[in-house]
Formats: sequence, structure tokens, C-alpha cells
Amino acid sequence: METVFSLPATIEKEIEALIRAGYYTSKAEAVKDAFRTLLDTKPALKLASAIELYKAGEVSLARAAEIAGMNIEDFKHMLSDRGVKRIIKPDTDIDKKVDEIMEWRG
Repeated sequence: METVFSLPATIEKEIEALIRAGYYTSKAEAVKDAFRTLLDTKPALKLASAIELYKAGEVSLARAAEIAGMNIEDFKHMLSDRGVKRIIKPDTDIDKKVDEIMEWRG
């Protein structure tokens, strides 16, 4: 799914020039590169993005930590420090898993 947005005319022309020069194959590629660079130069934005994605349930704890560039334990502490409650989903297959283990143990 492509997101539609507009850029100022000057930036549009600069992107088109970079595409013609062979630096990028498309406007989307240039914008993705610019966004990655933004997050690399402003780690606080990367962390904020990871936290918001996690809070919205769009990514797992492990994936959010990865996005933030942190290990899971440090990310958990960061959530706690910011007053964000962790999402803990119950394992709905727990009874089935216990039965399988009991059968396996004989």
C-alpha cells in the first residue's frame, strides 16, 4: 500500500534530479532513504516510533526493541520509565501445549 503525500516543489525537483542522476530509481526509494537517515541521526525519534508502534499493538515487544535499536530488557526498562504498560497476551494454546508435553513425557 502506497501512502500519498505531497512535497514542496523544490524538494520534488531535487528528488527528480537525483533519480535522473542515477542515485535513486524512484521517489519512494529516495524518501525511504531520507527517512532512514532521519531516524539514524535522531535516535529519540526511532525510540518514540518504536514505543508508539508497540503501544498500538502493531509490533511485538521484541520487534519494538529492534526498531529502537535496544535489547529487550533495556526496552522494557524504557517502557517502564515512561509509564508505558507492557502488553502481555495470554497463551490461548497453553492447555494444548501442556497436554502435548505430558504425552511426550509418557
